[in-house]
Amino acid sequence: KNNQRLVFKDGSCNVTTGNIMERRRKYLVDIFTTLVDMKWRYNFLMFVSGFLASWLFFAVCWFIVTISHEDHINYGNENWKPCLGNVYDFTTALLFSIETQQTIGYGFRGAEPNCPYVIFILMMQCCVGVFIQSLTAGIIFAKLSQPKRRAHTLLFSRKAVICNRDGEYCLLFRVGNMRKSHFVGTSIRAFIVKDKYTKEGECIPLCQNPLDIQPETCNDDDFVFLVWPVTIIHKINKTSPFWEMSLEKLQEEHFEIIVILEGIVESTGMTTQVRTSFLPREILWGHRLAPLLTYQKENGQYKIDYSQFHAVIPI
Repeated sequence: KNNQRLVFKDGSCNVTTGNIMERRRKYLVDIFTTLVDMKWRYNFLMFVSGFLASWLFFAVCWFIVTISHEDHINYGNENWKPCLGNVYDFTTALLFSIETQQTIGYGFRGAEPNCPYVIFILMMQCCVGVFIQSLTAGIIFAKLSQPKRRAHTLLFSRKAVICNRDGEYCLLFRVGNMRKSHFVGTSIRAFIVKDKYTKEGECIPLCQNPLDIQPETCNDDDFVFLVWPVTIIHKINKTSPFWEMSLEKLQEEHFEIIVILEGIVESTGMTTQVRTSFLPREILWGHRLAPLLTYQKENGQYKIDYSQFHAVIPI
């Protein structure tokens, strides 16, 4: 069942939090991260609301200036010196507010020098406009450049297999990179999560125990050269938690293998993390992973068939 899984296949975690003291205040302290983590629809709603609120607020300010100086009454009087040229009602005040904040500069309306306090309001609106636009641009850039988007083009095999390799039983799964851009400094780790019972009878839920894994081309190293799909191996020896498990016992066990791959995105220089997990029902005993790589003599290139990425072959 999906509700038994801690980490879904897409890397998201099946964990919720509750009863956090002063949660809202703590989120507001780190407001930029809170805004970046919001869903796009809430960000767009916030951006639109921010612009509309600032335009309307300063439109009210300009309209108050117009009324207090009686510019609306003397509009069209050539001998009258208004504070705001061609601003005589709320509609024109709103247009002047938008033109000022967005630096449109149509040239039809403008502030006059005979009202010094107008200059102060004008400077305030310019500062507010720059702040809102900078915040909007920063959040959009941060969301678009998030390295976790790159994780969608990294694949883990849906199933893990247990088979005999070089005279030893091994647990195998596969990881691959769909893009031509590479990962730099890639490393991979895995651990098994299961309940642990102490000698005193205490149950420690979700206890994490590391698994010794290595790429098929490396020994004693977690570095992965991810130019082509790589098979990750866990040798089932006396130190392995699977050493005393049979096929029947494996199917009855309750555990989860969580795999974490980390690396630097070559194109952006940002570090990203990709996660997946395997439940006992997703570990196939007596199977091996289907081959993917073929050499093409006509062009001298190696071809990777990703249609067979998740395929397994019974032995």
